[in-house]
Amino acid sequence: MKKLLLLIACCYSLNTSAQKRPPFIDFLNQRNTWVDSVFKSMSHAEKLGQLFMVRAHTDKGVEYSEKVAKLIKDNHIGGVVFFQGGPERQAALTNQYQQLVKVPLMIAMDAEWGVGMRLDSTISYPFQMTLGAMQNDQLLYKMGEQVAKDFKRLGMHINFAPAVDVNNNANNPVINFRSFGENKYNVADKGIAYMKGMQENGILTTAKHFPGHGDTDVDSHYDLPQLNFTRTRLDTLEMYPFKKIMANGVGGVMVGHMNIPSLDPTPTLSSSLSKPIVTGILKNEFGFKGLVVSDAMDMKGVVKFFPNGQADVKALIAGLDVIELSEDVERAIKMVKKAIKAKQISWEEIDAKVKKILYAKYWLGLDNYQPVSTANVFRDLNRQESTTLIQQMADASITVLKGTAAFPLRNDFVRKTVILNVGSSENTVFSNTLKKIKPGALVINIPKNVGELELATIRTTVKQYDQIVMAVIDSRSRPASKLDFPNHLTQFISEFSTKNTITALFANPYVISGIPGFERSASILLGYQNLPEIQLAASKVILGTLKANGKLPVSVNAFFKYGDGILMR
Repeated sequence: MKKLLLLIACCYSLNTSAQKRPPFIDFLNQRNTWVDSVFKSMSHAEKLGQLFMVRAHTDKGVEYSEKVAKLIKDNHIGGVVFFQGGPERQAALTNQYQQLVKVPLMIAMDAEWGVGMRLDSTISYPFQMTLGAMQNDQLLYKMGEQVAKDFKRLGMHINFAPAVDVNNNANNPVINFRSFGENKYNVADKGIAYMKGMQENGILTTAKHFPGHGDTDVDSHYDLPQLNFTRTRLDTLEMYPFKKIMANGVGGVMVGHMNIPSLDPTPTLSSSLSKPIVTGILKNEFGFKGLVVSDAMDMKGVVKFFPNGQADVKALIAGLDVIELSEDVERAIKMVKKAIKAKQISWEEIDAKVKKILYAKYWLGLDNYQPVSTANVFRDLNRQESTTLIQQMADASITVLKGTAAFPLRNDFVRKTVILNVGSSENTVFSNTLKKIKPGALVINIPKNVGELELATIRTTVKQYDQIVMAVIDSRSRPASKLDFPNHLTQFISEFSTKNTITALFANPYVISGIPGFERSASILLGYQNLPEIQLAASKVILGTLKANGKLPVSVNAFFKYGDGILMR
């Protein structure tokens, strides 16, 4: 049968390069012989299997991989979502999994800032919050192009990105730095640019997390957030970027797990299980025709109140096309069959979902599936054009909130200069770059676990200098809204935020609100996260070789609001 399908693909494929076909949304309206032929060949069991995408890793050993393989083969699974692991191992495992199925698998990854979000020895781009500061959206399009190249090199087809949640809650524990910021227009524009860069290069994308997860203080991985906003508020703010990106041709939408009484008053019901939200608003009212995908269905936000497979069935009834990461696929399929017999959902509805999935597979070129080359994977994923782009994005994101008079920093003998790396136990790209111009400057590295006695000694030393360059560095892989520094170190930052200090923050901008007196520094630069490229960009601004033009994408306190940033000419 697999050979027959490949023969059908060869006979009826009009063009095997997805990027040369019409946009996916437009493509759905066309009659497709390959889709029809494959669909007619499928049993009921094969159709139901297409609705599910299962989790895969390449860092959990052979036994785990074999367990996933059995799940795929036994249940005719439609897709795989890869998480942590290595690129070479993933390429090889993708080929193994593809050999198990009659209809090629649709391979996905949740890679908001590139495959480096999940895979070792690969490239990560800056976080969305960082990119929200840029004034050049064309760089986002180029990032989409590069991410698409990486996906295709690894045999992947869908990126569960971009996140177009409007993050207007500094205490949001789950979106936060994953958002382009608090301004709906900026979020929409940057989400569209990133989406187009991927989709116009043959990768399907899903805007997430509909209807909008930006103003929550509960992480839906662990509980069900509630959005107590009016329909008018949701329409004009949270859902605005989704409407804009859908109007620009996004191929998929991922529905998040939130309880929203103004859209569906059912108590404890997640938006991902709500027919009024998924079918009523997203599909009927907004007219979205593309793939509707669930957020992970093993998250507590959805299964806490609908356990033991209930959530999977309710999600399909609500109107979702693809169930991502069911807790138990075999159980879910059995329960869907029971729901069909009970007339809770019809085969006609199932068939429509399956056909849409097959259309996506055809658009992605899976009608002419080719195995992934396992040679030179590392080299191909670590391209110079990608690293050059990251530096360009870093340069474009640096934001000067205050005080350009101190730039450029010069090698003079008038002022004694000390460079502080607060939060780092070793020299940084930032301090090393400045030292090249000011070789006489003293560099002091202050790890975040510094003791009070040691810090007291450092304080005495710093007071002997009349010019301070202070880098505040959050070394965590995912920077939160509050620094994980001890109080005495935060107080040290406050004490030396003075008229003699140039302060560079390589951390989540929201942390500013937890540092009293931060605004007193003579000059303040925001780098948003701790990347070497961003540290280099900040040092170039201080040395006068780069003109900063970033704008603050969120409001952090009364001193620093959305849109703040000195444009340097």
